[in-house]
Amino acid sequence: MLEELKQQITVVRERLNEMSGYLGIVEKRAELEKLEAEAATPDFWNDQTAANINIAACKTFKTAITPFQNVEALLEDAEMMLELAEAEDEAGQEQASKEIEQMFADCESSFQTLEMQSLLGGPLDFKNAYLTLHAGAGGTESCDWADILYRMYTRYAERNGFKVDIMDYQPGDEAGIKSVSFQISGDYAYGRLKGERGVHRLVRISPFDSASRRHTSFVALDVTAELDDDIEVDIVESDLRIDTYRAQGAGGQHVNTTDSAVRIVHLPTGIVVQCQAERSQHKNRSKALKVLKAKVYEYEIDKQKKAAEQFYGAKGEIAWGSQIRSYVMQPYTMVNDHRTDEKVGNVQGVIDGNLDPFIEAYLKMKQKEQAG
Repeated sequence: MLEELKQQITVVRERLNEMSGYLGIVEKRAELEKLEAEAATPDFWNDQTAANINIAACKTFKTAITPFQNVEALLEDAEMMLELAEAEDEAGQEQASKEIEQMFADCESSFQTLEMQSLLGGPLDFKNAYLTLHAGAGGTESCDWADILYRMYTRYAERNGFKVDIMDYQPGDEAGIKSVSFQISGDYAYGRLKGERGVHRLVRISPFDSASRRHTSFVALDVTAELDDDIEVDIVESDLRIDTYRAQGAGGQHVNTTDSAVRIVHLPTGIVVQCQAERSQHKNRSKALKVLKAKVYEYEIDKQKKAAEQFYGAKGEIAWGSQIRSYVMQPYTMVNDHRTDEKVGNVQGVIDGNLDPFIEAYLKMKQKEQAG
């Protein structure tokens, strides 16, 4: 038994060394040490902008290094326990073997985190994400579907310890949501969610149809990365049309009785952003401009890839033939991603926020495309 465990430790260590090279852990540790040394200098906070950039970079490096350190620590504990077990009697060796096997199970969990990180190598993948849902063809049914999707993404955020902040909320005429914009903040939030951008299709027996007929509904999701202030995006004031309006929905007396909400239209691209999360019109304008900057940046990247029309401006109808994923509740239950062919039979589990199979399949597909 102990010899088998020795062999398993060797295999895990080889796997860890391979992952270390792939993820550049040695280089990341060196960069982190350099940044921490800078943070320890007496004049570190003299330049607050530079200090905040340093702290954000440290957090990014620690996010990458911590799962690796967890596996390292578990391996060292397992090796030490194995040495002690060799001096024990049969009963002691059996107990030690069980504990070492549990350590291997914990190692596997950290390895899954490392493997997910290995798929998130984009320049903006570690950023927070802005998400906007728009109900499409289907009327009240689509508004309800937008509400379900909003709940799905907030559940996914909760599962991963991410923070959700609503920026704009437009309720449906009868039920659900016409559109909602919100920010998901957390490590690699954008990298994980960027593949969710596109049209999502629902097939079910509509609760709004007295004849209980099957309906098909569509909702478009846009995902953009939050940008740092040091990323230059050329937005000219004369290219903007800025409107103010009265905020809708819950939010207190002041929010609902003043024109605090802000809508900004970027005339050259047709991109529209709205924000009514704050009581102050100035704060809503500032937040909206930040989202607009992110969307214009993403637009330019897409334009370079000759794919801008798929997501912005003249992107066509949110309807048949444009969906990236279908959620079928009748006559059978299945969630099918049309890009990766990933299928999950537990529709309710997916709607409750279990998106990992689709996210991982998309990231692996993209990694394979880049390698090819």
